[in-house]
Amino acid sequence: MSASSMDKVNTEKKYRPNVAALLLNNDDKVLIAERIRHANSWQFPQGGIDRGETPDEALFRELREEIGTPPHLVHVLDRKEGYRYEFPASMRRFGSNIGQEQTYFLCRFLGSDRDINLRTRHPEFRSFQWIDPRDFELEWLPEFKHGVYRAVLKDFFGVEFP
Repeated sequence: MSASSMDKVNTEKKYRPNVAALLLNNDDKVLIAERIRHANSWQFPQGGIDRGETPDEALFRELREEIGTPPHLVHVLDRKEGYRYEFPASMRRFGSNIGQEQTYFLCRFLGSDRDINLRTRHPEFRSFQWIDPRDFELEWLPEFKHGVYRAVLKDFFGVEFP
Protein backbone atom coordinates (compact mmCIF):
# COMPACT_ATOMS: atom_id res chain seq x y z
CA MET A 1 0.00 0.00 0.00
CA SER A 2 1.42 3.39 -0.95
CA ALA A 3 1.88 6.15 1.60
CA SER A 4 -0.85 8.28 0.00
CA SER A 5 -3.44 5.47 0.05
CA MET A 6 -2.44 4.66 3.64
CA ASP A 7 -3.07 8.29 4.63
CA LYS A 8 -6.52 8.07 3.05
CA VAL A 9 -7.37 4.95 5.08
CA ASN A 10 -6.16 6.51 8.32
CA THR A 11 -8.06 9.77 7.86
CA GLU A 12 -11.37 8.29 6.68
CA LYS A 13 -14.17 9.27 9.05
CA LYS A 14 -15.83 6.35 10.79
CA TYR A 15 -19.44 6.45 11.91
CA ARG A 16 -21.01 3.97 14.29
CA PRO A 17 -24.07 2.30 12.73
CA ASN A 18 -27.16 3.19 14.74
CA VAL A 19 -30.95 2.80 14.65
CA ALA A 20 -33.66 5.08 15.99
CA ALA A 21 -37.40 4.55 16.44
CA LEU A 22 -40.22 6.93 15.68
CA LEU A 23 -43.03 5.17 17.53
CA LEU A 24 -46.53 6.37 16.72
CA ASN A 25 -49.50 5.64 18.93
CA ASN A 26 -53.12 5.40 17.72
CA ASP A 27 -53.42 9.21 17.86
CA ASP A 28 -50.35 9.61 15.58
CA LYS A 29 -48.37 11.10 18.43
CA VAL A 30 -44.70 10.17 18.59
CA LEU A 31 -42.94 8.80 21.66
CA ILE A 32 -40.11 10.81 23.18
CA ALA A 33 -38.19 9.80 26.28
CA GLU A 34 -36.28 11.89 28.81
CA ARG A 35 -32.66 10.90 29.42
CA ILE A 36 -32.10 9.59 32.93
CA ARG A 37 -28.93 11.62 33.58
CA HIS A 38 -29.99 14.81 31.80
CA ALA A 39 -33.19 16.46 32.95
CA ASN A 40 -35.32 17.95 30.16
CA SER A 41 -33.26 16.15 27.50
CA TRP A 42 -35.82 14.36 25.31
CA GLN A 43 -35.13 12.11 22.34
CA PHE A 44 -36.36 9.15 20.33
CA PRO A 45 -35.24 5.67 21.44
CA GLN A 46 -32.02 4.79 19.63
CA GLY A 47 -28.93 2.65 19.87
CA GLY A 48 -26.01 1.05 18.10
CA ILE A 49 -26.12 -1.85 15.71
CA ASP A 50 -24.06 -4.74 17.06
CA ARG A 51 -21.63 -6.65 14.85
CA GLY A 52 -23.50 -9.21 12.76
CA GLU A 53 -26.88 -7.64 13.52
CA THR A 54 -29.23 -6.23 10.89
CA PRO A 55 -30.78 -2.79 11.40
CA ASP A 56 -34.19 -4.45 11.93
CA GLU A 57 -32.76 -6.77 14.60
CA ALA A 58 -31.06 -3.81 16.28
CA LEU A 59 -34.31 -1.82 16.28
CA PHE A 60 -36.24 -4.52 18.13
CA ARG A 61 -33.37 -5.21 20.55
CA GLU A 62 -32.98 -1.51 21.37
CA LEU A 63 -36.71 -1.07 21.95
CA ARG A 64 -36.68 -3.98 24.37
CA GLU A 65 -33.52 -2.74 26.13
CA GLU A 66 -34.52 0.92 26.37
CA ILE A 67 -38.29 0.93 26.83
CA GLY A 68 -39.07 -2.73 27.56
CA THR A 69 -41.28 -3.10 24.50
CA PRO A 70 -41.52 -6.55 22.87
CA PRO A 71 -41.29 -6.83 19.06
CA HIS A 72 -44.87 -8.04 18.56
CA LEU A 73 -46.12 -4.61 19.71
CA VAL A 74 -44.20 -2.73 17.01
CA HIS A 75 -45.08 -2.67 13.31
CA VAL A 76 -42.53 -1.05 10.98
CA LEU A 77 -44.19 1.35 8.50
CA ASP A 78 -41.15 2.95 6.86
CA ARG A 79 -37.41 3.40 7.19
CA LYS A 80 -34.86 5.87 5.94
CA GLU A 81 -31.11 5.68 6.34
CA GLY A 82 -28.04 7.83 6.01
CA TYR A 83 -28.65 10.37 8.80
CA ARG A 84 -25.28 11.34 10.29
CA TYR A 85 -24.01 13.45 13.11
CA GLU A 86 -20.54 13.93 14.52
CA PHE A 87 -19.71 13.96 18.20
CA PRO A 88 -18.05 17.07 19.62
CA ALA A 89 -14.31 16.58 20.13
CA SER A 90 -14.84 16.37 23.92
CA MET A 91 -16.96 13.22 23.45
CA ARG A 92 -14.57 11.38 21.12
CA ARG A 93 -12.25 8.69 22.40
CA PHE A 94 -9.00 7.65 20.75
CA GLY A 95 -9.68 5.10 18.02
CA SER A 96 -13.45 5.37 18.26
CA ASN A 97 -16.02 6.54 15.74
CA ILE A 98 -16.38 10.25 15.15
CA GLY A 99 -20.16 10.07 15.16
CA GLN A 100 -23.15 7.96 14.27
CA GLU A 101 -24.90 7.06 11.04
CA GLN A 102 -28.52 6.33 11.76
CA THR A 103 -31.34 4.39 10.18
CA TYR A 104 -34.69 5.76 11.34
CA PHE A 105 -37.72 3.51 11.52
CA LEU A 106 -41.27 4.87 11.52
CA CYS A 107 -43.32 2.38 13.53
CA ARG A 108 -46.86 1.91 14.74
CA PHE A 109 -46.94 1.08 18.45
CA LEU A 110 -49.63 -1.56 18.95
CA GLY A 111 -49.57 -1.56 22.74
CA SER A 112 -50.58 0.81 25.50
CA ASP A 113 -48.55 2.87 27.96
CA ARG A 114 -48.55 -0.17 30.27
CA ASP A 115 -46.40 -1.93 27.66
CA ILE A 116 -43.61 0.62 28.07
CA ASN A 117 -41.25 -0.13 30.93
CA LEU A 118 -38.36 2.26 31.54
CA ARG A 119 -37.09 0.19 34.49
CA THR A 120 -34.95 -1.97 32.26
CA ARG A 121 -31.72 -3.77 33.15
CA HIS A 122 -29.68 -0.67 32.24
CA PRO A 123 -32.14 2.24 32.41
CA GLU A 124 -31.53 5.12 30.01
CA PHE A 125 -34.75 7.10 30.43
CA ARG A 126 -36.61 8.56 33.42
CA SER A 127 -39.94 9.31 31.73
CA PHE A 128 -41.73 9.31 28.39
CA GLN A 129 -44.55 11.15 26.70
CA TRP A 130 -46.43 11.19 23.41
CA ILE A 131 -46.31 14.44 21.45
CA ASP A 132 -47.39 15.79 18.11
CA PRO A 133 -44.21 15.81 15.98
CA ARG A 134 -44.75 19.57 15.41
CA ASP A 135 -44.27 20.10 19.16
CA PHE A 136 -40.73 18.68 19.27
CA GLU A 137 -38.23 21.27 20.49
CA LEU A 138 -34.63 21.17 19.30
CA GLU A 139 -33.57 22.75 22.62
CA TRP A 140 -34.18 19.34 24.22
CA LEU A 141 -31.14 17.99 22.38
CA PRO A 142 -27.42 18.67 22.36
CA GLU A 143 -26.65 20.99 19.44
CA PHE A 144 -24.69 18.36 17.49
CA LYS A 145 -27.93 16.36 16.99
CA HIS A 146 -30.02 19.30 15.71
CA GLY A 147 -29.28 18.72 12.01
CA VAL A 148 -30.36 15.08 12.10
CA TYR A 149 -33.55 15.81 14.03
CA ARG A 150 -34.40 18.64 11.63
CA ALA A 151 -33.98 16.28 8.67
CA VAL A 152 -35.85 13.37 10.31
CA LEU A 153 -38.83 15.46 11.40
CA LYS A 154 -39.06 16.98 7.92
CA ASP A 155 -38.62 13.69 6.06
CA PHE A 156 -41.13 11.69 8.10
CA PHE A 157 -43.64 14.32 9.27
CA GLY A 158 -43.16 17.39 7.05
CA VAL A 159 -42.15 19.42 10.13
CA GLU A 160 -39.82 22.33 9.41
CA PHE A 161 -38.09 24.45 12.00
CA PRO A 162 -37.54 28.21 11.60
